[in-house]
Amino acid sequence: MKKAFFFVLAAVALMSCAPQEQTELRHPQWAYDATIYELNTRQATPEGTFAAAEALLPTLKENGIDIIWVMPCQPIGKITRKGTLGSYYSIIDYCAINPEFGTRADFEHFLSEAHKLGFKVILDWVANHTAPDSEWTKNEGWHYRDSLGNLMVQYDWTDISKLNYDNQDMRNEMLKAMHWWMDSIGIDGFRCDVAGEVPTDFWNWAMGDLRQTHPDMFTLAEDEDKADELTETAFDMYYGWTLHHIMNEVAQGKKGVEDLWAYFAKADTTIRPEAIRMNFITNHDENSWNGTEQERMGDAVNLFAAFCYVVPGMPMIYTGQLSGNHHRLEFFEKDLIDTDEAFAQAALYRRMNTLRENNKALFSPEAGAPMLRIPADNEAVFACVRHKECKRCSNTVLAVMNMSGEEQTVTLDLTGYEGTYKCLGGREHELEAAQTFTLKPWGFKIFEK
Repeated sequence: MKKAFFFVLAAVALMSCAPQEQTELRHPQWAYDATIYELNTRQATPEGTFAAAEALLPTLKENGIDIIWVMPCQPIGKITRKGTLGSYYSIIDYCAINPEFGTRADFEHFLSEAHKLGFKVILDWVANHTAPDSEWTKNEGWHYRDSLGNLMVQYDWTDISKLNYDNQDMRNEMLKAMHWWMDSIGIDGFRCDVAGEVPTDFWNWAMGDLRQTHPDMFTLAEDEDKADELTETAFDMYYGWTLHHIMNEVAQGKKGVEDLWAYFAKADTTIRPEAIRMNFITNHDENSWNGTEQERMGDAVNLFAAFCYVVPGMPMIYTGQLSGNHHRLEFFEKDLIDTDEAFAQAALYRRMNTLRENNKALFSPEAGAPMLRIPADNEAVFACVRHKECKRCSNTVLAVMNMSGEEQTVTLDLTGYEGTYKCLGGREHELEAAQTFTLKPWGFKIFEK
């Protein structure tokens, strides 16, 4: 029975070796092989300024980063401020720079140096709400209010006031502010906070207008529930929240390989195929509120860091991941990241970023290759292949990953994918149709040709 099962799945896998149709590219050309980095300006350096962060740019470039996502850098409200310094996401003035981080000239110099090094820079945009002491609250009908006329908060975000998108004047001013950052400052796009809380028709209108003069802008929606509609015209990329949570649960022994494959099967049918999923093991929310990647994933951290590159989407790296930060960063106070070689993952990320940039099979949809399951005789092992035929080359990436805390031996059916591969790190391996591997706890092997 097992042999027949292997034969059928191998035949399906072999079909991917046929030349694939070239689809029209709908995202900026530079985004397809990119890796995105979230910059927490406050915590990235002892100074917590753009001038200091500028010194980090060469290192980020050496590690293969392409897009820098800057967390909100506008002045923070003072009324009901949380903590000493307040939340990045309680904005008092959309078209100004938070003096905590420097001046407009400092940001423009940071941006100029980033562009010289080849980076694209996107700004975290907070369109759902303002600080309660924003000048916008003086405009009638621009915010939601209760029956007594008091500004309304959302969830436990007591330092914000929710905007009312039934008001066209407010919409116009929001678009005007976004234009200011693109037209006058020169950023390359936006990461949009809680994008699903803002009406999709606003995003479609605003991004459509911006793309008339900035056709290569890049947009990221912090949302997954509405990913299909948000990525129809407005956004290039969405958050892979569900995959992130499943990775945590696999690392904690609560879920396994079949749960991962079930997620991909569902995502392939519910979200448009050209939408880019952002894959991540941590970010500012997860680190501060739910724990570091080491707390949540333990010894599986490196495996899932690599997993984010192997599966379709764009990998994201958060401030501190390259240096080995292993503590929860305070959100409303100054709290410098750790530098700890024992936790540092920079070497792994450099190798994975090089692999992603050099092998078109790993490009983001629709420029990359679909992911196919490789038949394996061990249910604790995740094995996949991504194969893409090009005019002058053939690109294949094959991964075998032990999703457990115990050593595993597995035999893969690689019919159609036999041959000479390079393992991550450079050594050549001859892989056979029936290939056996022994993997350490949370161990993995990635091959390319």
